[in-house]
Amino acid sequence: MPPVSEKIQLQHLAWRAGFGAPLPVIAEWAGKRRKDIVNKVLIGPRKAAPAVVEVINESALPDYRKAKEMNAEERKKLRQMNRQGIKELNIAWTHAMINTEHPLQEKMALFWHGHFACRTQNVYFNQQLLQVIRENALGNFGALLTAVSKSPAMLAFLNNQQNRKQHPNENFAREVMELFTMGRGNYTERDIKEAARAFTGWGFDGTGHFVFRERIHDNGVKEVLGKRGNFNGDDLLKILLDNKQTARFITAKLYRYFVNETAVDEAKVDMLADKFYHSGYDIKSLMREIFMANWFYDDQHIGSRIKSPVELLVGMRRSIPLEFEREEVMLVFQGILGQQLFYPPNVAGWPGGRNWIDSSSLMFRLRLPQVILYAQELRTRPKDITPEMGEGQNYKRTLELNETLRRLYARRVNATINWDAYMQQYRDIPRERLASEIAGALLVKNTGAGKTLLDKYADASSRENYIKTVTIDVMCTPEYQLC
Repeated sequence: MPPVSEKIQLQHLAWRAGFGAPLPVIAEWAGKRRKDIVNKVLIGPRKAAPAVVEVINESALPDYRKAKEMNAEERKKLRQMNRQGIKELNIAWTHAMINTEHPLQEKMALFWHGHFACRTQNVYFNQQLLQVIRENALGNFGALLTAVSKSPAMLAFLNNQQNRKQHPNENFAREVMELFTMGRGNYTERDIKEAARAFTGWGFDGTGHFVFRERIHDNGVKEVLGKRGNFNGDDLLKILLDNKQTARFITAKLYRYFVNETAVDEAKVDMLADKFYHSGYDIKSLMREIFMANWFYDDQHIGSRIKSPVELLVGMRRSIPLEFEREEVMLVFQGILGQQLFYPPNVAGWPGGRNWIDSSSLMFRLRLPQVILYAQELRTRPKDITPEMGEGQNYKRTLELNETLRRLYARRVNATINWDAYMQQYRDIPRERLASEIAGALLVKNTGAGKTLLDKYADASSRENYIKTVTIDVMCTPEYQLC
């Protein structure tokens, strides 16, 4: 097999460490040392924290302590504020991904959003958790784990607000061990019971901030994973981080997401996990190890991932700048394709891989560029978001969101498309090379979209129409679903 070309290697990096990159960026990277390119990808244009994605200010919040005293009209307004706010937060974060100058920061945040899967109908709690994830996405995993574990969103979702010494609630402790750190099978039921005692008293107050309620904390001696002591929640998280299985579990999950979903090299995961553990859980160092490795650019890994719905939508909009008349249509697209931000299917998050594809979603994926770029009517219904088990009073609100998405679906998708900005990158390409250059820029692996086939369906009436139609045709290929 011939070696992978430099251009394909760079495109592979651009997609795995972000949402793809246009020709000028790939051209700028060409010929540079891998170390310099990877450093730029990891650090971004400036060493600043990501801009806050905010749709509601803390000063505008109601006093949640008085929720039980609200009358029916006040409760209705609160539900409407939360429902509309979560939609706006979804759109705002999507725009941050589309417009970011540091794609890896947002790509990592998208990964952690699935890893720390959480559902809450409180817009402020969602906003808090998103900011914690975005700020720590490339930082220290221990700091990220602690901040997420102390977020009101997660404490509410996993019932730790009800975890008290008289009646320990094991839900939070179980998911922290099974999904966030060690993975199933690496602890006992007794470990969970004892860990739940350590987390007693962790909760949040009526203003939406973490509190430690000492009077309901179990001060007795606990034994977890062979260690004994009067542990609290912080102690318990440190015990989990001290266990090398946590580094192994997180590394394996990152490998599947960034390297290969199906062909996992266990020896490489072990090597990476060991370095991750001894770095003190430095996420950026782990990603540098992956992106610098020669094996990361092996042909077997290139084009092996099915783009998640959000990756597909964001990548398309980063390639071709556009604005929708109604940005809510992005929520409908997410609903049809099966990845509604802030609504993971369950506590384990989105399963990914081939689970993204079924008969209806695949047909829509292949038609999506035409729907957007030819302003076609949206005639595919979004999938219902299944209410999470135990959502209780939030069950009805999930059903209300489904109804909102259904009302939006049968609309024409009107978008203002900045074709001029897109055309600029092809201004110096001769006409006879346009089809292959466009396909080469949009696909990391091209097995079927050749010049002869693209020419057959292209509008050759003008250079502009030719570029537009070839671009849309390439985006409608099965290969465009892969990265």
